[in-house]
Amino acid sequence: MKQKTHMLRDAITFALIAGAGSTGVAFAQSATTDLDRVQVTGSRIRQATLETAQPIVMMTRDDIQKQGFTSVSDIIQNLTATGSPAISRADALASGEEVGGQYVDLRNLGPERTLVLIDGKRMGITSGGYSDLASIPSSVVERIEVLTDGASAVYGSDAIAGVVNIITRKNFDGLEANAYLGQYGEGDGQKQSFDFVIGTASDRGSITLGAEYTKENEVKAKDREFSAYPQGRYHPAEGWSAISEKGILIDPNTGDYYSLNPGTDSADLANYHPFTSADRSNASQQMWLQSRLERRSVFANASFDFSDNLRFVADALYTHRESTSQIAGYPYRSEAYGTLLSGDSAFNPFPGQDVDFMRRGWEVPRQTTSELTTYRFSGGLEGTFTFLDRDWDWDAGYVYNQNKGTVTGSGNFFTPNVANALGPSFIDADGVAKCGSAGAVIDGCIPWNPLLPYGFTGPGSLSNPELQRYLFLNSHDTSKTTTHIYSANLSGRLVTLPAGDLMVAAGYEHRKEDAEYNPDALKQSGLSTDLAGGPTKGGYSLDEFYLEFKIPILADMAFAKELSLDIAGRYSDYDTFGDTVNSKFSLTWRPIEDLLFRGTYATGFRAPTVGVLYGGDSETFDSYTDPCDTLFGQAASNPAVAARCAAAGVPAGFRQEAAGGVPAEGREEASNYPFTAGSNPDVQAETSKSWNFGVVYSPRAINGLDISLDWWKIKIDDVIRAETFTDILYGCYVLSNSADCGKFTRDPARGYQVTEAYRAYTNAGYQKTAGYDLGINYRILDTAIGDFNVSWKTTYVDYLESKRNNQSDTIVEQYTGWATPAGISFRVRSNLNVDWNYGDFGVSYGLRYYSGAKEQCYYAGECTRDYYSSPYTGPVALRDVGSNTFHDLQVRWNAPWNATISMGANNVFDHQGAQMYMQPGSSYPYYGGFDIGRFVYMKYQQRF
Repeated sequence: MKQKTHMLRDAITFALIAGAGSTGVAFAQSATTDLDRVQVTGSRIRQATLETAQPIVMMTRDDIQKQGFTSVSDIIQNLTATGSPAISRADALASGEEVGGQYVDLRNLGPERTLVLIDGKRMGITSGGYSDLASIPSSVVERIEVLTDGASAVYGSDAIAGVVNIITRKNFDGLEANAYLGQYGEGDGQKQSFDFVIGTASDRGSITLGAEYTKENEVKAKDREFSAYPQGRYHPAEGWSAISEKGILIDPNTGDYYSLNPGTDSADLANYHPFTSADRSNASQQMWLQSRLERRSVFANASFDFSDNLRFVADALYTHRESTSQIAGYPYRSEAYGTLLSGDSAFNPFPGQDVDFMRRGWEVPRQTTSELTTYRFSGGLEGTFTFLDRDWDWDAGYVYNQNKGTVTGSGNFFTPNVANALGPSFIDADGVAKCGSAGAVIDGCIPWNPLLPYGFTGPGSLSNPELQRYLFLNSHDTSKTTTHIYSANLSGRLVTLPAGDLMVAAGYEHRKEDAEYNPDALKQSGLSTDLAGGPTKGGYSLDEFYLEFKIPILADMAFAKELSLDIAGRYSDYDTFGDTVNSKFSLTWRPIEDLLFRGTYATGFRAPTVGVLYGGDSETFDSYTDPCDTLFGQAASNPAVAARCAAAGVPAGFRQEAAGGVPAEGREEASNYPFTAGSNPDVQAETSKSWNFGVVYSPRAINGLDISLDWWKIKIDDVIRAETFTDILYGCYVLSNSADCGKFTRDPARGYQVTEAYRAYTNAGYQKTAGYDLGINYRILDTAIGDFNVSWKTTYVDYLESKRNNQSDTIVEQYTGWATPAGISFRVRSNLNVDWNYGDFGVSYGLRYYSGAKEQCYYAGECTRDYYSSPYTGPVALRDVGSNTFHDLQVRWNAPWNATISMGANNVFDHQGAQMYMQPGSSYPYYGGFDIGRFVYMKYQQRF
């Protein structure tokens, strides 16, 4: 069976080796709409050229087909301007409404600050403001336009870091079917995708219909060397959990830990041995490195020309997406839930004394299945008319988008039943364990022996399916978001000036957003070991007006082949925070035909979302650093902080307690106690300013060469951010902010650990980033050895920094080149793509480069230098990690029966990234945006 799983890999690998030396070819082009005037992303003015003053990265369907990716998200994530994945499929411990979706994060400013459009119209969003790209089938995509510049003046809220516009296929005439099969070199992670598109087009209209099915299997963490152990391949014995599947008994008299000898009676204390490192648990052995994904989509669009000047257009999309992730069984500590093993339990070795224990529910791993069903409809009229010998374009339409989701969780204990199962019990004459006593049996209750190790059967064993059904209850969360958009737009020639036509666009938009997220009643009650949470429900509406002018200043003059100015403004009125006005100024100067200079300045904003304003309180095990920790906190080096900690009752030598009740091994350790996170109805909109200046050089002397270089900068003020518990503790003990001191509680009975805390959303501080984008494209056509196309795109980030609050003495944190739990802000990302076509054959090669990064060092032998990393810590030892390069290869053949057969491999040399102990964008010591192995695939396309 194992051999069969490698057959696809071996076949494709052989074909790649054989085909790499062959000659190559071009793809057939899909049918596209031929319009005299088009609307380019970033402007509402229709024009006859795609050239623009704004930086736009465009990927055609032909470009997409030459990659080995099956999802829109993976395609866009491959762009150098994108940041770390918002919730990567390797982030198995992520929770919430957005889990299971795929999102784009331009400039590492957060996915909620990237606006996603479908054919120029907004996608629906979650209550947190995320647009799920997994709901868009790749077969519907004609091209993708990515505006890497602020555009709130044109599109409104969220367009701070940029805009992603998915242009769908229209006017398709014919039938096309595609099949895709692939898997990793290890024989797992199989992917399959099947789709078809059929359409007909005439002079009066067109209809296009398509469907797609995609399935991607999970990859288990234990099957990769870098994820098989909590601290990676270099430290396989580190990071194991003390809460083990073997069951840990805590002596009620001494507090010592003991484990039961396998195959012995748990009621006899003589059968136990002192707890050792061999009794710990490697949770990675049960976790999935890559989640399972399945998607079904149906889409359609149509247009009909009532006359030469009036057209009806409509499109519809249905997608059902299901994603499943798995983590290890729940690490249950009885004392934390007030469910000690009764002194009258048949399994207790201390008769008459209730005892504390720790036991991981290894028999029932925790799974989360996130399902999302998207219904989208867009319809309207568009047309042209002539007024005073001037041509005008207009459109009016409506967009409806609904996302309905369910999140099903399994593997969490139902604590009332746990309490019953741990209560008084006895073994009857038949050797069956029963709850209660011989004279008073508790019906419906099944006793549990938490001290019995995994793999052993007997009375009270958790391997008993009936006991599993009794102790573990599934949860079912539901969500629903709805978007309604009514819009009307007008654009045309206002007047003819000496340098050309003064163009104008104006429009109105009314939008209403509603969202609700309802955790299962079990989770709301707090009677489950799953994180408790309250319901989210609310909405908002807004009205917007915009106006845009394209003003020609000079044309066809010496050193002014073209000089034009684009001015846009937008007024937005929300029923939540109020109104705002945003503007944008863009200048285009072409001194000679070969050279173009461009620059933009824009203001923008992001409105608070439903989740920010009306989200319910929820439990969270946040990672944080306690300033009072005498090893990692500021108390270790700052006497004033140490004095404030002592005044609060914190004892000398205090150590922060991490998950499992053990001392923290580093900074930003997960809490051992659940804290509370909530919303804030008083949050206001955040604001932004962005600058972009660039040059484009296309020398006529070198036909086919285009070079562009852009400098960009974005600054966001009054950032909408969730407070962190590190922020709160820092504010209390370092900044002496009394308001922060009132947001948490230390428990003297638990060694003055922080056991209760509350955080919410707020407007605080700023974020800013700047850098450069370099693009070089060179096309060599009609040579004796075929056509060549070389594309090299590089993004260099000068800085990405953040100030978390408005305190004047708060130190600004730098993120460029750093690995944090949220991801990595690479200083340099670079992609090189080379395509060679000859006759009916073709070869595409891609190179993806990521610069090195630095992270906190945990192991002395791997540290490279000291650096003051953060205002929340003292001097931190650092570990430098080198750069990473991944290589992709595809070979293809256009068959004579109007088909294209492609075979390829992403990460063809099976490169593995370095171990990253900060677990950036992942639940493992490995960056969540890197390839996890060589992935080989085959694609077949048939056209009729």
